[in-house]
Amino acid sequence: MENTEESSPLRITPTVQALSSALRGKRENVPDASRVNGDRIFPDPEKLWFKESSAKNLRNRDFLSPTTMLNTLYADGQVPPAVMSRVLSLHGCGVLPVAGGEVMGEGLRVRVDRPAAFGSVLAGGATEYLKPSSQKQGCVVINCPALHPKPNTLTPETLTLGQLRTVLLADHMGALLRRQGFAVSYCPTIPEDTNIITFLRALGINWPVAQANWTNKELEEKIQAALENSSYRQRETERGRRTSGGGRKVEEENEGALRVNLKQAFQEEGLLGYDPSLGTCTVHRESVSHLAQLDLATANCTVPMATVLHVTSCQDEFRQQQIAVLWRASGATHTQRHLVCGPVKTPGCQLTAAQYLQLRRGQMKEASEMKYGDQVEGQTWDDIIRVMTSATVRFELLSTVHTSPVTLDVQREGGVSTKGPRGGVFVMYNCARLHTLFDSYERGVEKGLYPEIPESSQLDFSALKEEGEWLLLFNYLIPFSELLDQSGQALDFEGGGARVNIKTEQICKFLVSLSKDFSSYYNRVHVLGEPLPHLFNQMFCRLYLLRALRELYHSALDTLNLPPIRQL
Repeated sequence: MENTEESSPLRITPTVQALSSALRGKRENVPDASRVNGDRIFPDPEKLWFKESSAKNLRNRDFLSPTTMLNTLYADGQVPPAVMSRVLSLHGCGVLPVAGGEVMGEGLRVRVDRPAAFGSVLAGGATEYLKPSSQKQGCVVINCPALHPKPNTLTPETLTLGQLRTVLLADHMGALLRRQGFAVSYCPTIPEDTNIITFLRALGINWPVAQANWTNKELEEKIQAALENSSYRQRETERGRRTSGGGRKVEEENEGALRVNLKQAFQEEGLLGYDPSLGTCTVHRESVSHLAQLDLATANCTVPMATVLHVTSCQDEFRQQQIAVLWRASGATHTQRHLVCGPVKTPGCQLTAAQYLQLRRGQMKEASEMKYGDQVEGQTWDDIIRVMTSATVRFELLSTVHTSPVTLDVQREGGVSTKGPRGGVFVMYNCARLHTLFDSYERGVEKGLYPEIPESSQLDFSALKEEGEWLLLFNYLIPFSELLDQSGQALDFEGGGARVNIKTEQICKFLVSLSKDFSSYYNRVHVLGEPLPHLFNQMFCRLYLLRALRELYHSALDTLNLPPIRQL
């Protein structure tokens, strides 16, 4: 029968948990070190061990239990032999194999059996490391208020940079949650013949569209009727009691208008985290249209209760809270969360989303022409420049924590560099380098210089001795699935109010960091060496690693809806 422990993908979290269990053991068997009122102090298991990540520390250790933790657990920080034996014989589902450990000045440091880890991860093509560790179920509707019809038709020329940030974030979240296993739909649908759809497609955003003459009239009438019959509707007598003096003029202007008491709604419905200044609002046609779009988006959900994620700017948060409570007052019972984005600042000038995209595209083309000369022409290069421009825009607007402001350098003379660790361009450039490497290898095979890559069972992965090789595996390939897990976990959290905070910046930061470490390794190590038989094992081991890394790039870029660049 198959050994599930050996076949399970290696994970960081289970390894840290196993190390913590080994170090703590059973409480009654742990020697006394300190007591408070006769009770033993046990530190948080999650803080007993730390995974190393810097190249400097990874030369000596992979996991560390600091001296402060050891002093808390054991008298004078002396780790008993039985405990050390448990640590060194560590095993379990998803647990990295241990090669050795020792107590030094900084604490108890553990080294992973690296050849075994390389073999375990790379033998299966690393497929299990490129997806979340578990699949979730449920339906998520991602609502982007910036794209809802306003009194004036939305165009790329009227879309602000702050609104563009919310659209890109909504697109990214949809891809992440779909990878988690959620059924994802988007709101609103947009008429297919509009300029805004053309603009979004230029950025690689495939937003749902409707026919040009499509209407949602029946649902809008249903929403209107539900609000008119809502128990939270403010009646004429209530309005009369609440207005006097200067307020009478406002009341006269809204004569006959439908008004809903939002404060009463969120208090009686037990909604947490909503602005206490939400009072009574007048229901306008565009609000009813917004609610009808939400009803339409949730109607196709395969589960009775969907989670609706409103991705909005901080400037529009209050208005979106009004819409959310108004929807609840109309009878909707779906869970609603708000992902709020900070502002986008452009010191020295003001740009619309259309002007910003045009500027970056022009800079990208100019930079490409400076580097590659006259070959920058034709459909292939048009496609490359389009994708590189989209990558630049996405990394500029998504690499910052979503609640924080983004400051853009949009001075025309600044340009966009095609090299150096500068976000999207740098990431796409290094992804292209991997494709170029394998193209070179295939040409070498065709010429008879190299044999075909053998099965992993024929390789000795102890040949991977470069510190950069372990860094790429330990910091990127192995942890990636757990990074993907985080987006879904935030939606599972109950309570805490209307806002949800998701580490939406992590994929961009992960890709930039990966590209820096890969670039450093690639510039230092000659992967395709001399065609000599005694060098082939090491070359093939490296090709296995870099092939997995190429797929890692594809998987991470896919969550940003960016296709990989295969040549530059």
